Amino acid sequence: MLTGRGRALLALGGLTYLAAWAFGSEPLYPLALGLVLAVAAAALWVRALRRPMTLRRSLWRGEHLAGDDVPVQLELDVEGSLPPGSLVVRERIARLGDHETLLRRRESHLYGTYILTEVPRGRYPIESSEVVIEDPFGLERIQVPLSRSESLLVYPRIVEIDRLFSESGGQTPGGRRFLLRRMIGFELHSVREYEQGESLRRVHWPSTARRGELMVKELEDSPRDETAVLLDADATAVVGEPPESTFELQVRAAGSILKANARRGRRASLIVNTRDRAYQRVHSFDGDWKRALELLAAVEPDGQAGAATLLSDEAGPAVRALELTVVTAALSPRLVERLLQRAFGHHAAALVYVDPVSFAPDGADRPLEATAQLLRLERAGIPVAILRRGDDLATKLAAVQIEAAVG
Repeated sequence: MLTGRGRALLALGGLTYLAAWAFGSEPLYPLALGLVLAVAAAALWVRALRRPMTLRRSLWRGEHLAGDDVPVQLELDVEGSLPPGSLVVRERIARLGDHETLLRRRESHLYGTYILTEVPRGRYPIESSEVVIEDPFGLERIQVPLSRSESLLVYPRIVEIDRLFSESGGQTPGGRRFLLRRMIGFELHSVREYEQGESLRRVHWPSTARRGELMVKELEDSPRDETAVLLDADATAVVGEPPESTFELQVRAAGSILKANARRGRRASLIVNTRDRAYQRVHSFDGDWKRALELLAAVEPDGQAGAATLLSDEAGPAVRALELTVVTAALSPRLVERLLQRAFGHHAAALVYVDPVSFAPDGADRPLEATAQLLRLERAGIPVAILRRGDDLATKLAAVQIEAAVG
């Protein structure tokens, strides 16, 4: 494709030829022909350089966290001999815009680098990538498309927590500590006839009454998770803009709690009520945790229902988990009712509430309804951590966060 300079030079050659013909000036004919041939030679030269190319992209300094500057190194392999001079790689990265990088020759490859500054958490697909080949005089230019299947992944800033706030239990209005009851991971599998010598504690009384003879419970190891972290990704509950938004703080809190459990070897899981209902088990601190961290890096608040919806599914992983921590910025009465039901049924529950008021530009007071719901949870002995914009996350999630709901 001709550049603006190439089109101008070609037009000048044509006008020069017309002038030579109109005025009968023979010396102008070679000049006109030379201008046209220069454009034609540039086009041939550029097309001769077009050949299969492979771009390798690498990120320096390993994993990158939200807010980091991300250096990107490009290495271009060209089939056959390298073209003379330098080439330009033009990339478009989702939400990060266009970037042009000059590649310079180094031995048998072409290299170039650029830096993405203060990148927020997220997954950034490479939307387009191409090599721009241009002749030395800038008359002809072509674009060679490159593979663009890669994505840039920026992880949330997770904090280290030795002891979670929920492990101290809740607190009653009288100041007494309410410790969480840890349940054993066994479930009723079936019933069978009682055998002499078995403990009467295993008798299944409803079946005994129905059949008129002693029936005992057959228990099997439960596949449920010990602890689950439910990250509320309801799109309507987000206040603020990334990286200063309620959801970004929720992601950091959920990841920190999940990591604290995974480091101790507990069977944990991450549940996110996005549009597609994401779920990731973390039963090891190697592969499982890595996949959960990638999920936290890429998750977007596109959920169409609140966290209470997942707590309505009796067969869902959130309900079946022995312990559940909900991380949300929307404290609805329905969600509070579900948490209270867990507590009254001796299923451990905890809440991390990201106060949306602290992210609002007007700095209004917390709504009375949210304050009332927090009081209900506290009176039931459910541990509550309240996070506000600018809080030290490690301190808030590690200490006993039983705050006065009116504070």
